Amino acid sequence: MHTEVVFVALFGVAAAVALMARRLRMPYTVALVAAGLLLGHYKTIGAPHLTKSLLYAIFLPGLLFEAAYHLEFDDFWRNKVAIHALAIPGLLAAIGLTAVILTPVANALHFVQDFELMDAAIFASLIAATDPIAVVGLFKTMGAPRRLSVLVEGESLLNDGTAVVVFAMVLSVATGTSLTVSSALLEFARVAGLGLFVGALSGYGISKIIQRVDDPMIEITLTSIAAYGSFLVAEELHVSGVIATVVAGMLCGNYAARTGMSPTTRIAVESFWEYVAFALNSIVFLLVGLEVHIDSLLASWKAIIVAWLAVMVARAVVMGIVGAALSRTRERVPPRWAAVLTWGGLRGALSMVLVLSLPQDFEHRELLVNMTFGVVLISILVQGVTMSPLLTRLGLVEKRHDRHEYETRKGALLAANAALAAIEQLSREHFAPEDVLDPLRKEYEDRVAQADANLHDLRLNHGQLHEEELEAAKRRLLLVEKDELLRSRRQGVLTEEAFERLIGDVDARLHGLEMSSDAPAPQSRNEPAPAPASDDATRGSAPASDDAARGSAPPSDDATRGSAPATDDAARGSAPDRQSE
Repeated sequence: MHTEVVFVALFGVAAAVALMARRLRMPYTVALVAAGLLLGHYKTIGAPHLTKSLLYAIFLPGLLFEAAYHLEFDDFWRNKVAIHALAIPGLLAAIGLTAVILTPVANALHFVQDFELMDAAIFASLIAATDPIAVVGLFKTMGAPRRLSVLVEGESLLNDGTAVVVFAMVLSVATGTSLTVSSALLEFARVAGLGLFVGALSGYGISKIIQRVDDPMIEITLTSIAAYGSFLVAEELHVSGVIATVVAGMLCGNYAARTGMSPTTRIAVESFWEYVAFALNSIVFLLVGLEVHIDSLLASWKAIIVAWLAVMVARAVVMGIVGAALSRTRERVPPRWAAVLTWGGLRGALSMVLVLSLPQDFEHRELLVNMTFGVVLISILVQGVTMSPLLTRLGLVEKRHDRHEYETRKGALLAANAALAAIEQLSREHFAPEDVLDPLRKEYEDRVAQADANLHDLRLNHGQLHEEELEAAKRRLLLVEKDELLRSRRQGVLTEEAFERLIGDVDARLHGLEMSSDAPAPQSRNEPAPAPASDDATRGSAPASDDAARGSAPPSDDATRGSAPATDDAARGSAPDRQSE
């Protein structure tokens, strides 16, 4: 079968699996891997092998960029200590612990002859990177705490780069390259630091170009160049392409999107990258299933179980240490969250590709391949499937029906209010005569009244909504304070010293609000934060969106670019967002 036909067939399978997974309410990635296993077992599709060149050239840059593009920098920065602790020292500690646990057990059970610590270190380093796709998707569906999702996504984005660099260094030592501790640290700093520089340069450069363009197709193309260009340039320079792409993605998502894209363009770019992520994930998880040979795994089942247990024990120990270290800081990780982070540390395609990159004549290669494939399979099919009951058992999600009903009614109210705001904007701009706008105004006023009444009825039946909405209102007001401080600094009203002191106080209160409860916040990121009327009147734009209020970058002047009067958030209405707060 021709390669082109194979990929079309894989997309067809992915679409069918997506429909089935939705009906069965199971994680999409789990269903994809299961489908790949079935296809591989019956040799239905002669798909290409999941090679390092295929993953690096096509899949990894797009997936990393999409995740980084959608990661709010403010959220990342407020949790930077916890994320970096998990992704760098935590990952290094997990690699060491896994190797130390695995080596004596493997020799005691005689998996192979002379299984050395270096063999275990190679396995530990290639299996260290986490793949959060299934878990984060479940968080969004079930309404898990926003900060928990940020920790999972942030850790994964950083530990991918760390794991790849560590694996390369361990493999070079195993194959005869002399490497001291000091030279290893210098090499790590060089690869990571230059990768960060390449990503920052490409992300900032593309962002500056985007600020001077107002064409969705061109801006989509530019973000594609940032994603794949940063990765390829970094790899060509023998530095971390993973880190380069992550940095470029965060810059494009938090700087270019906020300062250089109109609302229409933001929607187009986000829709494009959401589809790219869906398409790439679909193919890569099907290929994961197709790569697995069940007979080989069954022959090594003892080694696989021991390897998985070693990985999980190391992960649990590291989470315990990191949690204890952060317990007295502003970034503490509650014990229930630590349990979720431990069990939710799924492994994915990157680990499989790294183990397949081992030289063919590498001793114990077959065992390492089987162990890696087996651990990846267990993590996806066992940990991925059981995450939902774990979240429910730990009380980190609300009853799904109540949450769905609340979000539906709240979304209807938000959408109707946004439409009313847009009508008033059209009226101020004399976009249409009043005899055209009046019937529309009346229609949406009725919708607002009905939606408000529906939401009021729900509040009467669910008393806990009062506390949740009080917390949401406090957060919204803090975001307004932050937006006003940023505006005042831009206009020269505040000195840098005064701004830093005031913004630090607001950030501390925001963080305290997030840490005060493990419960998921009821509002969506799509809610536009209220802004002072005078500011809106001055800029002549619709009310400031939540994105603008976050203040990670100065809000763009959409009105001057001739964009639609409604904000990006308003335009999207009550559609489910990828990241609920």
